[in-house]
Amino acid sequence: MSNVYEVKPSELVAAAANALKDKIKKKDYINYVKSGAGKERPPQQEGFWYTRSASLLRQIYINGPIGVQRLSTRYGSRKEHEVSRHHHVNAARGIIRDMLQELENAKLVKSAKGGRVITPQGKSFLDKIASQLAQGKQ
Repeated sequence: MSNVYEVKPSELVAAAANALKDKIKKKDYINYVKSGAGKERPPQQEGFWYTRSASLLRQIYINGPIGVQRLSTRYGSRKEHEVSRHHHVNAARGIIRDMLQELENAKLVKSAKGGRVITPQGKSFLDKIASQLAQGKQ
């Protein structure tokens, strides 16, 4: 049986995003807000909410316990400046916090000292998807 470490992250996140559409609810405001101060427009990607939620779930699986601040730094980007050099800008913490709350409601992650950790249900959820991807390749 495979786990998260043995499959490509992009394939795992895409498959988990598909599976999360039944488990979590997308917030209405996500179509109108930027994902961080370093961005110029709201996300144009179809299913951004589910893809980012699946990516958050994978990051918590690998690096947990991890808090909103570290996740915000992880998903940040470079802010383009006209005169001065480029600087790193964190991602929007409110969006990350709402995604984590949705994942908590789905019982995939839980709060712990030092941030969020993955629950046994969340670990099982990602491991099943990883094993399906590994079997599909063989």
